[in-house]
Amino acid sequence: MVTAKATSLDVARLAGVSQSAVSRVFSGASASEKTIAKVRAAADRLGYRPNAMARAMKSGESRIIGLLVAYLENHFYPVALEKLSNELQARGYHILIFMVPNNAEDIDGIVEELMDYQVDGIITASVSMSSNLTDRCAASGIPVVMFNRAQDGTGLSSVTSANVEGGRKVAEFLVAGGHQRIAHIAGWEGSSTGRDRALGFRLGLADAGVPLLAEIDGMYAREHAAEATRTLMARPDPPDAIFVGNDHMAFAVLDVLRHELGYKVPGDVSVVGYDDVPLAAWAAYDLTTLRQPVKRMVDATVETMLGQIEDPARPAQKTEISGPLIMRGSARIPKGWTQ
Repeated sequence: MVTAKATSLDVARLAGVSQSAVSRVFSGASASEKTIAKVRAAADRLGYRPNAMARAMKSGESRIIGLLVAYLENHFYPVALEKLSNELQARGYHILIFMVPNNAEDIDGIVEELMDYQVDGIITASVSMSSNLTDRCAASGIPVVMFNRAQDGTGLSSVTSANVEGGRKVAEFLVAGGHQRIAHIAGWEGSSTGRDRALGFRLGLADAGVPLLAEIDGMYAREHAAEATRTLMARPDPPDAIFVGNDHMAFAVLDVLRHELGYKVPGDVSVVGYDDVPLAAWAAYDLTTLRQPVKRMVDATVETMLGQIEDPARPAQKTEISGPLIMRGSARIPKGWTQ
């Protein structure tokens, strides 16, 4: 037997108060302690819960932030999403997560669904936005902030690490370590993060007068990074150092070098990643990597999002946050360099 859900009118009748009194209690508006006690007791007895979506449609505020995520296999994103959720909850908001393809043409319907949920704002995590979607969100009064991805020409706010600077830091580190045959397994060239890290790395090598041995797009995927490693090490002049566009790919590179090809790391080849996910510090990988300052990136994203909710006329802003190079055992440490 299916029991109908209790309504606010049922609660009002049982509590002996008006329906508007029930609404005031659950909206946090002014009500006497006696009324609050009666209403909550009646609600508990009937198993009543207010309809948050209906309340959002009436008030125009859902206190929900939509989050679009392209993939979660990269360990950086579960960490970032947990911090985003915790920070937004501390501000009285919740997140509604949608997984989407990493293709701007395929997310129109998903963004429309988010709009149907009356979200107060949208955060995209490594997801591209078309100009059409950007215009539709603007027309609906829904601010959008891009996390760990920037996109020129959209007029959207973005928060990233200082990727060009980070790539330069890795280049300087490898050159200082005496490496001469330096290769790069880059992140997806269709992403701003992949392009900017690669650009900074190339500029850093050029400044030092060291040529880039080779660059292969690893597509931010383990299987592509693994195959790129095999290709690089099959050269007659294999690299003595590899900068990998993120830790997710770097783990695959280390696995292939050590367990498939039998190379010593860093004795034969140094490996440096980018992100500093928790797994990077595990003894099995001990990965030297450029740390993305995820807590500061999350804080900046939340501040930007809530600022745009409170002030729809607030101009878009591009935020880049520097992170340190974390030196561990996967790369030769130059003399005199300390953490």
